[in-house]
Amino acid sequence: MGTPDFAVEPLRQLVERGYRVVAVVTMPDKPIGRHQSVLSASPVKQYALSVGLPVLQPDKLRDPAFLEELRAFHADLQIVVAFRMLPEVVWNMPRLGTFNLHAALLPQYRGAAPINWAIINGEEKTGLTTFFLDHDIDTGRIILQKEIPILPSDNAEDVHDRLMMAGGDFVAQTVDLILRGEAEAVPQEQFMQPGIVLHHAPKIFKETCRIDWTMPARRIYNFVRGLSPYPAAHTVLRCGLKDIPVKLYTTQLEETAPAEPAGSVLTDGKSFLKVATEGGYIHLIELQPAGKKRMLTADFLRGCHAQTDWSLAAE
Repeated sequence: MGTPDFAVEPLRQLVERGYRVVAVVTMPDKPIGRHQSVLSASPVKQYALSVGLPVLQPDKLRDPAFLEELRAFHADLQIVVAFRMLPEVVWNMPRLGTFNLHAALLPQYRGAAPINWAIINGEEKTGLTTFFLDHDIDTGRIILQKEIPILPSDNAEDVHDRLMMAGGDFVAQTVDLILRGEAEAVPQEQFMQPGIVLHHAPKIFKETCRIDWTMPARRIYNFVRGLSPYPAAHTVLRCGLKDIPVKLYTTQLEETAPAEPAGSVLTDGKSFLKVATEGGYIHLIELQPAGKKRMLTADFLRGCHAQTDWSLAAE
């Protein structure tokens, strides 16, 4: 059960290694285009159809017709990767249970956006966890964990892709343990060390992505890369009397003691644009003005006719 690219690799690995995948459950096709008149299949559906697997796309997971269809496959095990929360009538259906692949080292970063929040919080490692589903979100007994490094320059896409590629083999390992009866699932309470504060990973909204320039420089740097390339951190730059909303994709951290007040914008009007913050400068390297394409700062400044009167505007 899955929908985005992250779920394709585990499915591919299971198929190519010869496991008997009886069906795939994914989200209904999504309307796209200007008039929302074209339906787009999820990456999981596209792959499933390419290898001849039956695909189920329920609008509601408690729909009796869907439950009857799902039950008819007599699956021994269900695997969830990047899907929605399942009702008990679904996750409790197979005789061997249902396990989930989560992109974090549980019990840390329970929630919808574990990759983003791990980077935003400056973590140096994250990982993968497989666990059996139970009544609450991301709280089930842990089967396996695997650590994955977060490099200082990584953004969310870098870490996503690293976890995605590791996830296929990791899911297969978990399936093997369960089929051999060797999955010694451990309650998450045993992973909670005294004095350790748990971080959560709630869903990210547009308001979440607004940059607070009063934060320390490193926090801002991590914030931008944790939201890059999607949904992207945003701010509003003011050029003279004109406000320009921009999304930031790449920044560079210069840790020093700025001479200017926090929030000051410095530029030569040609090659660089940086913001003074507590503990350093944030150099804007790659950005996207509203209504335009993603570009390097030098190209952005060129389009602004070498203006040097820049500041941050209120949002």
